[in-house]
Amino acid sequence: MDFANDNRTVLSISDLNSEVALMLSRSFGVIWLEGEISNFARPASGHFYFSLKDQKAQVRCAMFRNRNLALRLKPANGMLVRVRAKIGLYEPRGEFQIIVEHMEEAGAGALQQQFEALKAKLSAAGLFDAEYKKPLPKLPTSIGVITSPTGAAIRDILQVLGRRAPQIPVYIYPVAVQGKAAATQIESAIRRANIDQRCDVLIVGRGGGSIEDLWSFNENNVAQAIFESEIPIISGVGHEVDTTIADYVADVRAATPSVAAELASPDMNELRQQIKQKDNRLNQMMQGYLYHHQQSLRNLNTRLANHRPAYRLQQQQQRLDELEQRANRAIKI
Repeated sequence: MDFANDNRTVLSISDLNSEVALMLSRSFGVIWLEGEISNFARPASGHFYFSLKDQKAQVRCAMFRNRNLALRLKPANGMLVRVRAKIGLYEPRGEFQIIVEHMEEAGAGALQQQFEALKAKLSAAGLFDAEYKKPLPKLPTSIGVITSPTGAAIRDILQVLGRRAPQIPVYIYPVAVQGKAAATQIESAIRRANIDQRCDVLIVGRGGGSIEDLWSFNENNVAQAIFESEIPIISGVGHEVDTTIADYVADVRAATPSVAAELASPDMNELRQQIKQKDNRLNQMMQGYLYHHQQSLRNLNTRLANHRPAYRLQQQQQRLDELEQRANRAIKI
């Protein structure tokens, strides 16, 4: 065979893998996959390596550290997840793999769609409108808290209220904040508080969690109860990054349960300082007022003294005596 005239293009393995990697990236772009995690590994580099599988097949995946640092879930074998990813090739070994950019528990995407649908519906119905937001009382006589009696949220709320306004009584309406019965219990507690009329303001909330954990605060019946409440409601659900339907409907949204407690209560130390400052200003104003009038009185006394009223009175009395004597002489003549 004459190899001298051979016109065939011969690729190196490296060139082939590089071309295939480029082709895969351009052909598919960003995709979503759902599957069960297996063979999960996290070496010292912080990158995630695992497989996603269904009943018939599996694919190798990599999620690099700069992407997985923002994850709220903790991946584990057997977990059903949904990922946003790009198709790639690990060129040194020619292995087809998925480069994961985002991961969430399977079902979270469906819940997010439900959330957006209800949000749009309630917004169109006017439940989020500013004109319906009630102002918070500046000096509440009592505060109601609707949350779990055993969670971290109630401890945080009571700690803040105890520090800022220990004289204000707090009424706790215990409810489940997670699970099937939670939404019904939260709705009932809001309506009960409105019947009782013991509180000037209500805090409705819980600590952070996944979208599934917070879902009871995304239910329509809870939103309606918050909207119909005659008592102003502060929503303190989750952490600052968490947003629920309750946050949109409530009169005030707080980033955390602790912040909700701060918004609901006056800071007594701050009020005492303000009263002290106003008292000092009042004293200064009264002293200035008295000084001004004392000065005016002294000026009047000086002017009166300059007019010598006693001397003038003596002169007039003497003149009167003279006129009387002259009158008597005239009569005798």
